[in-house]
Amino acid sequence: MKIAQSATIDIIEDQKLFIEGIYLVKQASTQEENFLAQFPIPNSQFPIPNFLLTVSAPNELLWALIGLLLTIGGTFLEAFITNPPWDWLGQGVNIISLGVTCQIGAVLLAGCLGGKNAGALSQIAYVVLGLLGYNFRIFTEGGGIDYVKQLSFGYILGFIVGAWICGLISFRVPLRVESLAFSCLCGLLTIHLCGVSYLVIFHSIFDSGTLGDLSLIEAIMKYSIVPIPGQLVVVCAVTVLAFTLRQLMFY
Repeated sequence: MKIAQSATIDIIEDQKLFIEGIYLVKQASTQEENFLAQFPIPNSQFPIPNFLLTVSAPNELLWALIGLLLTIGGTFLEAFITNPPWDWLGQGVNIISLGVTCQIGAVLLAGCLGGKNAGALSQIAYVVLGLLGYNFRIFTEGGGIDYVKQLSFGYILGFIVGAWICGLISFRVPLRVESLAFSCLCGLLTIHLCGVSYLVIFHSIFDSGTLGDLSLIEAIMKYSIVPIPGQLVVVCAVTVLAFTLRQLMFY
């Protein structure tokens, strides 16, 4: 009799353990489903977070070409803003120059829309064309191989790294306005770090007369400090434009 009761108790305990195991498995499955539901991607068997998506190779080449054309055009297009809309009726529309071109904006936009590879490739093509094209002057102050002696050439080299950094960050974080703004700011900072480094190296090799009668501090003020406010406004415009386009293109 005792043996039968002991066997019955063991069976009941086994059933309890079995039921608890099923409950834990169902609970884990529910948690997994809730987690995956945070990253919905239609028509995909294995959902992937949207910030891990990459641009396909054909699209990268397309964006690299677009980035190259935008950079060339932006070099000669002055950036400007207008007076506030609520003043248009009384004062009319007044155009206010930002003191910079749209070149920086084109560099960052190529990274935000095409990714790191497209952004860097577009700027590599821009640098190569500018250095080899004596009759095709696409830099701000001309072109040709002698342009390496220009103080601003370090910033042009920084376009390559800046576009790569901007593209890398913009596709590694969730698609939000603040995320794109952060990636653009990182790209802009990288460009200026490269430019200032070039100025320091250039200044250490040549005397100030070779720098166009500018001291190192004056050169940094001219090429980095003074343009920063206008370039930050351009960064804001690029952020909004990139966010809108990526929302429309679903990536």
